[in-house]
Amino acid sequence: MTPQPIDSAPVVAVAPPWHALSTEAVFRELASSPNGLDVAEAAERLRTAGLNELAVAGRTPWWRVLLRQFVSPLIGILLVAAVVTALQKYWVDSGAIFLVLCLNASLGFVQERKAESAVRALQSLSTPSCRVLRDGDERVIPGPDVVRGDVVLLESGERVPADLRLFLANALEIDESMLTGESFVAAKTTVPLAEGIADSDKTNVAFSGTFVGSGRGRGVVIATGASTALGEINALVQGPSGKTPLQLLTHSLERSIGFVILGALVFVFIAGIVLGNDASTMFRTAVGLAVATIPESLPIVLTVALSLGVSRMARRNAIVRILPAVETLGSTNVIGSDKTGTLTENRLTVERIWTRSGLLDFTAEPGALTDLEPVRATLRAGALTNEATLSADVADEYSGDAVDAAMARAAVTRGAVTEQERRMNPVAHQPYEPQLRYSQTVHVGPDGRLTLYVKGSPETVVEASVAIAGSVADEDLDEAAVLAANERMGRQGLRVIAAASRRVAAEENLTDPLDPPSGLTFLGMVGMTDPPRAGVAEAIQDCRRAGISVMMITGDHPVTAAAIADRLGLATGTRPLTGPEMADLTDGMLAARLEETSVAARVSPQDKLRIVHTLQGTGKIVAVTGDGVNDAPALKAASIGVAMGRAGTDVAREAADVVLTDDNFATIVHAVEEGRVTFSAIRKTTYFLLSTGAAALVAVTLSVFAGTPLLFLPVQMLWMNVVTNGVQDIALAFEPAEGDELTRPPRAPEEGILSRTLWFRAGITGAWMALAVLLTFIVELRLDYPEVHARTMALTVFVLLSFFQVFSSRAESKSLFQLRLLANKPLLFTSLGALILHWVAMTWPVSEDLLGFTTLNAWEWFLCVAIGSTVLVLVEAEKVVRRWSHRRDTESRPST
Repeated sequence: MTPQPIDSAPVVAVAPPWHALSTEAVFRELASSPNGLDVAEAAERLRTAGLNELAVAGRTPWWRVLLRQFVSPLIGILLVAAVVTALQKYWVDSGAIFLVLCLNASLGFVQERKAESAVRALQSLSTPSCRVLRDGDERVIPGPDVVRGDVVLLESGERVPADLRLFLANALEIDESMLTGESFVAAKTTVPLAEGIADSDKTNVAFSGTFVGSGRGRGVVIATGASTALGEINALVQGPSGKTPLQLLTHSLERSIGFVILGALVFVFIAGIVLGNDASTMFRTAVGLAVATIPESLPIVLTVALSLGVSRMARRNAIVRILPAVETLGSTNVIGSDKTGTLTENRLTVERIWTRSGLLDFTAEPGALTDLEPVRATLRAGALTNEATLSADVADEYSGDAVDAAMARAAVTRGAVTEQERRMNPVAHQPYEPQLRYSQTVHVGPDGRLTLYVKGSPETVVEASVAIAGSVADEDLDEAAVLAANERMGRQGLRVIAAASRRVAAEENLTDPLDPPSGLTFLGMVGMTDPPRAGVAEAIQDCRRAGISVMMITGDHPVTAAAIADRLGLATGTRPLTGPEMADLTDGMLAARLEETSVAARVSPQDKLRIVHTLQGTGKIVAVTGDGVNDAPALKAASIGVAMGRAGTDVAREAADVVLTDDNFATIVHAVEEGRVTFSAIRKTTYFLLSTGAAALVAVTLSVFAGTPLLFLPVQMLWMNVVTNGVQDIALAFEPAEGDELTRPPRAPEEGILSRTLWFRAGITGAWMALAVLLTFIVELRLDYPEVHARTMALTVFVLLSFFQVFSSRAESKSLFQLRLLANKPLLFTSLGALILHWVAMTWPVSEDLLGFTTLNAWEWFLCVAIGSTVLVLVEAEKVVRRWSHRRDTESRPST
């Protein structure tokens, strides 16, 4: 067993705020030095603390997971029924019941075992090896052997093996997007910081599992394994996933059905004996009634409906990993979405350019910009002071620093510079360094003269400038105007980079590194952002129409988040909720705050998880979207987690229930629609099964007290189960969309699988069908027909009632006559096939004797059809009354 990683010696009760300490204090606390640990001390700390690995909870034994699939009253009754029918040698029914039980158990078993793989994906972020200092010498050691106090060396392209407090950073930039959700790389420093800041603001800490984007650095290990920020996330995704709303509703319904039917069976058995029937006959009657009334096909119906939903969603770029998740999307009333890569493109893009002439909307200006010289010069400077490289696989795609890639792409695609010019070796170059806040390069121009190009923070560049480029000639620099424009662009959530240039005199001596820039001509400022994805704003409006609230939950800066939210049409009437603000709120206060805002920014993985739990505590069914490691806890805790398939991490995909193959939020709307179609099919089928099952139960129970012979023989009840809902209920799961799924509000959580309308309808139709069957039987006996004829008529009436009932179940509100007859061909063919099968069973001598039937003439068949159709008339009349009542209420409601 892997030992649980803990912080190594020296042991402290509470870890000090490493980011707030000086490097000398950090080494002192860790009993280490810039030369690292000696080999003996490192070995002792490894023995004491254990390996630098993430702890993973052990798997539940397979046999326990399998047994859990049979913990249900309904399953228990079916097991008993299957055994008894096998003992009575009714092999078809017994085999069918056993098949249902095995299929249902297998599906549940596979899904539970599959879900446990979510936490193991975090281990893929462990570092196989790293470079450390031991005894003052550089050594390569396995990542799990790193201990607290080790000095780790970092270079571009390496993964950070543990949480490090940096004490040396040379142009060091680290991609922390998997933890913070921010599009930009984090520039690292070594200076102490304030104590009460979030992980995303700890610029002197390198976190385990993140990537070094550029530069070099050294850091001392302050936490390993479970004590790292990644380890804390790992702890949050441990344990079993919660049940989906559909699973909770189904289990509740199964318990209710099981207890009601079991009670009714015991009652019928005892009452039959008391009224003079023999025990053997009543026992077989009870078993037959159990098979006829228990919706044993409900698990298969659920599986078929969900599987069809999976297939339809896959065609719309949504891959379902956990089967019940199909329906959960349809029940969702809150979607908490990550920003970067989900709502936005996860690609920094130039959107605004400010020059002396004013602010240009870059996205609204098509084509080249050769006629806008200051804009062209600004783009050219940004593209030449640049280390991005053109991708060999994707056109107009650049790799490297996100800012460099955005500026290079904008300049080349708009004709401000050619890729050949960018590839020319500069005469001199100084890369961007966080402490300097600029980069500069010297290039030979087409005229053979040297030009110095500088790009960096507006404050730094304007300080080194003496003039500003105008549309015709250079003008006096107005620093206040430049800084005011910079502030305005920043308030729009833009990342602002300034550009400047100057001619290099022939006699000027270029040093290495270059001297700090001076005497520049300020060219302009470029505003960049990660723009919203196409179609997302429309998708959010579709969600609103469907009664779903959308909330942005991101680790990004509040200003950036609010700017994107405003462009997407998210309600931003109040300021964004932030992680530091959440720390001061109780759960009740947080719930109230979440009602006010649609944006949560600068939140940690723990904050995201708390938001999900708080929303769920108010009765919301919450879907969470995300792509990073920081999203994994919330993805797993949500009612349904939706991960990005292309840009998402393995951790996010494994923690999610649904994976979007196109990484597009708009796909979620299509998935919601399919989820509602799926639940509607489940609801219709459940209504049909419960109404026909209730009819059989009530009819047989009443017949015991009616002083008549048994309504149905046990073998006839088994046959009735085959021809009334043998396959029709499964075919009903193929019912297509009605077309108004996205205009309905989400299903209320307390509503259950059946709405109050369908419960009422199931009650009246079940009672009517039971009464019609029983009256048919009694009237036949009063007309002196033989018992065999009376039973055949009663059973045929029940078959016809079920035939019309299954078609009336196709729509909850619409009339059956508004639906296309061939829209659900499986239902039409299986229903007609069941009628033909019943007719064959009554006319074939072998089955006629076996099942206790007699042949009916044409008039009797017509009479059965007429009685059977009354249930359709009853349902259509009830729908008309409901539509009329709804229309009257709508018309009488005062307009706003």
